[in-house]
This record gives sequence, structure tokens and C-alpha cells, in this order.
Amino acid sequence: MRIDILTLFPEMFEGVLGSSILGKAREKGIVEYHVTNFREYSESKHGTVDDTPYGGGGGMVLKPEPIFRAVEAVTAEAKPRVILMCPQGRPYQQKLAEELAQEEHLVFICGHYEGYDERIRQYLVTDEISIGDYVLTGGELAAMVVIDSVVRLRPGALGNQVSAVEDSFSTGLLEHPHYTRPPEFRGWKVPDILLSGHHANIVRWRLKESLRRTKERRPDLLEKIEWDKDKEMQKLLRELEEEEKNAGSSAD
Repeated sequence: MRIDILTLFPEMFEGVLGSSILGKAREKGIVEYHVTNFREYSESKHGTVDDTPYGGGGGMVLKPEPIFRAVEAVTAEAKPRVILMCPQGRPYQQKLAEELAQEEHLVFICGHYEGYDERIRQYLVTDEISIGDYVLTGGELAAMVVIDSVVRLRPGALGNQVSAVEDSFSTGLLEHPHYTRPPEFRGWKVPDILLSGHHANIVRWRLKESLRRTKERRPDLLEKIEWDKDKEMQKLLRELEEEEKNAGSSAD
């Protein structure tokens, strides 16, 4: 996979792309990163990439010419997805990460401070992505989030690919609780079932706890589950509801 990043601050990516999973993925040849300062594609002798908005108003607007030239330079031999990081974009979720992980070439455009000339949105990008309902100084941090979530899904990027499959949101549920040694710490014990060695029971416990945690913290996610296709999930949900009912009766 090739990932191109167009930014005015390429130094922001140096540590991130060379560390942890992202760095190891590059070392293994799973992904290659190319970070370009799109100021280099300005025809102004001062490297100007923005200008005042037509119609007046505060702030500056990124000009179309440098960004078009930069994208065209890195996509001369291919037609990759060109992603604009912006708060107006499609909300970023795990399903989109899985979709992007199937691509062989991605281009990220990261603005900074300013808005974009609308022609960049209309005629250049294929996707607009937002990582949340808040405003950042630029698109760089948002691009890092997306890149990290995509690269870790590429085959071989993680030491244990099962980890990627079982992560929160990959299954549609939040992840189950995790425990490791010691079996007891300051009086707090690991659930007996995890020490039982009974694999089927452990799998069922984890699924039930994932369902419990999702129900408590992100009930909106449950609306997206196709319950009629999963009898075990239906059964576990009924068990949780019965437990809640009994707990409520005990409290009374």
C-alpha cells in the first residue's frame, strides 16, 4: 500500500510514521509513506498557497492551484482515493477504515488554519472525512488517526491479526474486559471463568461482556446489529435484561 500525505507541515509526521505499528509496517514493506509539502507546488515566488475569500469575511482560503498540482504529481500513474480531512466530511467509523484498508493507494490532503477553495472539494477529492464534531488546527492529526486505523488492518501489520478482528467496533460491539497476571491484585480477582481453561465458555463470556459494555456505554451501536441473524446474541441479550431486572428487584 502507498500512502501520500500533502501538508504544509511534513515534520509533524516524522515521529508518527516511524514509530510503533506504522513504523514496523513500513519496515516490513507492507506500506510506504510519501509526505509532500504542497507549498512546493505554488507558482508564487513566495510560496503562497492561500488568499483572501471572495465576498469578504475573516480568515484565508487555500488556493486550488498548488493542491491540484500536488495531487496530480503523486497520482500521475494511478487513480487513488483522494481524501480531504475536514469537519464537514463523512463521520469516520471502523467500517470505513476496513474499506480504505482494501485500497492500494491513498492520498490525504491536510489543510491548516484555513478553509479550502470549493473547487478542490468538487473536482479533486473522492472522499471527505471527519474524525469528530470538533475543530482542529489542521488536518494533520486527523489524517494520522485515519492512517493508523487503516494500516493496522493490512495483513501482516499486527503481530496477531486476531487482535484487529476482535478490537472494539470491528465486531459491532465494544471490546470485552481484559485481564492478565496476577490472578489477584489488591483483593481484586480475575473472573474465575477466564482461569477455567474452558475455551467455549470463555468465548461466550467475552461476547456477553462485550454486549453488556456496549449496552451500558454505547447503546446506539446495538441498533445496527442484525439480531435476527444471530440467535446467540439474542439469547445473551435476554440474559442481560433478566439480570438487570433481578438486580432492580433486589435493590427495591
